[in-house]
Amino acid sequence: MSKVRVKLNSTDIGMLNQICESISDIAKKSGISPRGPVPLPTKRLKVTTRKSPCGDGTATFDRFEIRIHKRLIDLPANEKVLHHIMRLQIPKSVNIKIEMKD
Repeated sequence: MSKVRVKLNSTDIGMLNQICESISDIAKKSGISPRGPVPLPTKRLKVTTRKSPCGDGTATFDRFEIRIHKRLIDLPANEKVLHHIMRLQIPKSVNIKIEMKD
């Protein structure tokens, strides 16, 4: 039986968890047991810059970090559930990728 793999990633963990919960609710209401959401490792992007605008002066630095959170949900392939998932309102801060697995 084929499966559907839903990959989600976002910098906003609250919105990501909310979308994962709504996908799981859609699947459970239609009688399908989803596997997940499985939390994948968080990717940290770090940028270090000089505080001084001209580059001279004391060696003080600003450190910025952005975290990309990822989730994975596996579902059995069901056309009705996929139709509801694709019609779900996804915010711009959340990226979603749906792929078929055999």
